[in-house]
Amino acid sequence: MTDYPIPGEERTFRLPDLGEGLTEAEIVAWRVAVGDLVDVDDVVVDVETAKATVEVPCPHAGRVVTLHGAAGSTIEVGAPLITVAGPDAPAGVGAAGGAASGAAADGVVGGTGGAASGPAADDAAESGAVLVGYGTGNATLARRARARTATVSADAATVSAEVTPRPAGRAPTLRAGTDNLERATTGDPAASGPATTRDPATTRDPATSGPATTGDPATAGGAPRVLSPVVRRLARDHGVDVRVVSGSGPGGVILRRDVEIAAANGTATASGAATGDVAPAALQAPPQRTPQPIPSDQREPLRGVRRAVAEKLARSRREIPDATTWVDVDATALMEARNALRAAAPDRPVGLLALLGRITVAALARFPELNASVEHDGDDLVLVRHGTVGLGFAAQTDRGLVVPVVHDAQDLTTAELAAELARLTDAARAGTLTPADLTGGTVTLNNYGVFGVDGSTPIINHPEAALLGVGRIVDKPWVVDGELAVRKVTQLSLSFDHRVCDGGVAGGFLRYVADRVESPLGLLLDL
Repeated sequence: MTDYPIPGEERTFRLPDLGEGLTEAEIVAWRVAVGDLVDVDDVVVDVETAKATVEVPCPHAGRVVTLHGAAGSTIEVGAPLITVAGPDAPAGVGAAGGAASGAAADGVVGGTGGAASGPAADDAAESGAVLVGYGTGNATLARRARARTATVSADAATVSAEVTPRPAGRAPTLRAGTDNLERATTGDPAASGPATTRDPATTRDPATSGPATTGDPATAGGAPRVLSPVVRRLARDHGVDVRVVSGSGPGGVILRRDVEIAAANGTATASGAATGDVAPAALQAPPQRTPQPIPSDQREPLRGVRRAVAEKLARSRREIPDATTWVDVDATALMEARNALRAAAPDRPVGLLALLGRITVAALARFPELNASVEHDGDDLVLVRHGTVGLGFAAQTDRGLVVPVVHDAQDLTTAELAAELARLTDAARAGTLTPADLTGGTVTLNNYGVFGVDGSTPIINHPEAALLGVGRIVDKPWVVDGELAVRKVTQLSLSFDHRVCDGGVAGGFLRYVADRVESPLGLLLDL
C-alpha cells in the first residue's frame, strides 16, 4: 500500500494522540472549509484538550472533502477528523504512476509496513514538520529530504510535490534499523524538471513548513523537523526559520528554548534568504533580549522543629478523619469586655486570646466528648476522655510553628490564664520552652486572624480531637434588633475528630462558643 495519494483519492486524517494520556479533545474552530485546498502541514483546526488549546496540522495535501465534527463537539483520539482528496495529477504525470521524464519516485514505508513506489506527484503527502506524538505517514521513519519539484498548468493552481528523482529502473534500497527503516536514495538532477516558483499567496510559512530546497543545510540528509504545537506557534510568532535551528532535545527535537535562543540571537529569523521573498511584518524577529538563566532548585532537609511539625501534621492527616464546621459571629461585645477588663485591672492585662481560652474551657465542660483522644491498643481503638484540660495555642516563631500548652486550664482564673499565655508566648519566641510546655495538650486554640485571614480549615494537633480557629475581627454590616449596623465580626471554625463525636456535638460546642463571644456576660451563669 502506497503512502502517497493517488490523484483524486480521498484520505482521512484522524485525531492524533496529543500526549499525556489525553483521550479526547473539543473542536474549538475550523481553519478550513469544505472545498478549500490545503497543503502538507497546514493548520486545519484548533482543538482544546484538558491541558491546552492545540493547533492541529493536516499531514495530507489536497482539497477538503469532509469535516468530521462541528465547532464545540468533542471527538476521541483516533476518530476521523478531516478527509481530503488527493490533488489532480500535475502535467506530465500519469494517473497510474511514472513521471514524464520516466523517473520513478521513492517508495515510503506505509502505516502497515513494507515499501512501495508511486508517482512523483504523490510525494506531496510527505510532511517536513510534524507534531510530537503522531506522524505524517509514519513519524518513526528517519527519511532523507527530497527536493520539491512540480509543474503547474497555466489555468489551474496545483500543489507542488516534494521529490528527489531517481534514474528509471533503480529500485529503492531499504536497510533495517531498530524500530524503523531508512530509505537510501540516489538523486539524478537531470531526470527532474525545473522547479516551479509557487504563488506567494499559497507559499507555506517558512517558520513552520518543512524543507524547501535540496541544499537546505538543516535538513539535507537528515530526518524531518519534529515540532510540538507550542514550538510551532512560537517559531511563527517570532519569525524563526526552524530549518536552520539545531534542536537540543532527544534525537534533535527542537525545543521551546531553542526557538527562544534563536529569536534572541537573530540567527534564524525567517527572511527572504530562505525563500527569495521578504518576510512579512508579522514574522520579523522581536528586539534582541538576553536569555535569563533558569534558577536551579534548592534542596533543604527538614530538621528540628520544622521536622517535628511535619511528622506530626502528616500523622494527623493519616490517622484522624477530621471534619470542619464554622460560623460568623458578632464579636463587638467581646471587644468591649476586653477593654473593660483592661480598664478595671491595668496591672493584669487580659487579651482576646485569654478570653477565647476562657470560653473554650467552659465549652468543654458542657461538651466533654471533645476533650478526648483516640489511642491504639493493639488492634483495638480506645477512646480516652481526659479529666483535665490542656489548652494548647498555636504560636508562630522564627523556628517554626509551636503549640505551647497551658496545663490544668480549668482551674485557672481568667487573669491567671492570661498571665500563663503571656509567659509561654515569651518563652516560645525566645526558644526556651521545655518539653513539658509542649506536651499534654487536649485541645488547641488557633488565632490565625493575626495573619489577616478570615477563615481556615486547620489540621488537628495529633492526638487531640478538636481545634478551634478564630479569624480576623473586622468591621462589617450586621443586623442588630432588626436594624443594620456596623459591628466587629469574626469567623469561628472547629475542626474535630469524627471518631470521637458526631456533627451534632461539634455543632453544639461551636454554637456555645459563638454565643459566649457575642455575649461574654453569659459566662457568669457557669461560674
